[in-house]
Amino acid sequence: MDKKDLAQDKKMIAGAVHKHEKKLHPGKPMTKLAKGGVSKMHKGGKTNDDMMKMGRGMAKVANQKTGMKG
Repeated sequence: MDKKDLAQDKKMIAGAVHKHEKKLHPGKPMTKLAKGGVSKMHKGGKTNDDMMKMGRGMAKVANQKTGMKG
């Protein structure tokens, strides 16, 4: 995929997401879409990378352990 196609796709997706938010979540701020890069841990849930590495069940358990105190 060349850069023009990728930029066009991102613009189209952003438009669709913002249109959805304006219609279903009026008065709330628009979501800032990710610009790229890799995130190791997402707050609140297991990541696709984690599921690929250790399987769905183990990724869920590992994510639950990261939030524990002590």
